[in-house]
Amino acid sequence: MSKIATYPTLTREECKDAIKAVGAGDKEAGIDPVTVLVMSEPGVGKSAILEDLRKEMGEDEYDFIYVDGPNKDMMDIAATIPNHETKSLEHYVAGLFKMGNGKKKVIMIDEALKVPKLMQPIYTRLYQERTVGDEELPDGSIVFATTNNSSDGVGDNLQAHTANRVSIVRMSKPSFKEWAAWATDKGISPLITACCAMYPQVFRSYTEGDTQDNPYIFNPKRADQMSFVSPRSLHKCDGVIKKKLAYNMSLGLLAGLVGESFARNLMSFVDLESKVTKFDDIIADPDNAKMPAAGDSAPLLLMIFQAIEHIDSQDKLNKFQTFMNRVESHEIQSIWFVVLLRSKKAKMARLNPLVAKWAADNSHLL
Repeated sequence: MSKIATYPTLTREECKDAIKAVGAGDKEAGIDPVTVLVMSEPGVGKSAILEDLRKEMGEDEYDFIYVDGPNKDMMDIAATIPNHETKSLEHYVAGLFKMGNGKKKVIMIDEALKVPKLMQPIYTRLYQERTVGDEELPDGSIVFATTNNSSDGVGDNLQAHTANRVSIVRMSKPSFKEWAAWATDKGISPLITACCAMYPQVFRSYTEGDTQDNPYIFNPKRADQMSFVSPRSLHKCDGVIKKKLAYNMSLGLLAGLVGESFARNLMSFVDLESKVTKFDDIIADPDNAKMPAAGDSAPLLLMIFQAIEHIDSQDKLNKFQTFMNRVESHEIQSIWFVVLLRSKKAKMARLNPLVAKWAADNSHLL
């Protein structure tokens, strides 16, 4: 099976919910479990689904097990050991699966379509029969898999008899707004988030068909492409930015993570940081704090994401909202509102009268 097309694409949240909905089945109701195989391009958060499930389902009832598909051999999964008393061979399951503690399992097979051919029957039994070696997983266990698109050109292909045993879904890249909410909650540098707001095309996908001239993103047709922008590589940039290294060193490291084009964009925001109005100055005098020139979006975007990082009271939110009400660009105001309402500050924002008034007055923009 050389090419797989699945419709529609699902968000990471929808993929997670699909795995929860069908992954365990219901033995009493006669409903078999379904193994979901999540496909997407590199670096967009497939592997993070396991951690999402851990946070939602908790570890009292479940073990959460990561299996690096291509890098496991037979002895890493289960071994056939002689039983000298019975003069027979028995399967011993690897400790990775924690089979002795009685907990249900949530097992993710990562890079599932890169597993060696010799190992494929073992994983197929896991997908279809919920069996490791000859030992069945506890009832209610979930098995799912992740891999790159077959069109990514990184060696991911699926044999028809295996494809017929799983539900293949394609996961979309996050939008800027989805990623920005995650990034602000993770404490990713506002410089990175603001730069992404300025260049949201970094969240486009080569599968969309009109992105051939996009210099930032992964594209399997570029044979010499090694570094590109993805949610994963943006996360890695955070450590470089926060180290405040010399210009050439920072640029070189960032280019190695996200490519030269976006690395230079990031460095322009590093340079901008010293020139924008400081958050404390805005809070001290929101009615008169220096406003960037009309049409100059970059400093405002940076100030927004710095504010998201530093607002910790209704008083500060009131004052920054007062400042934002002076911004002429409705687009910038909308970015502020949407990111605020998707961040950990959302509860504070919902209780804030100035934020509520802006939302009511500008509902046509949302």
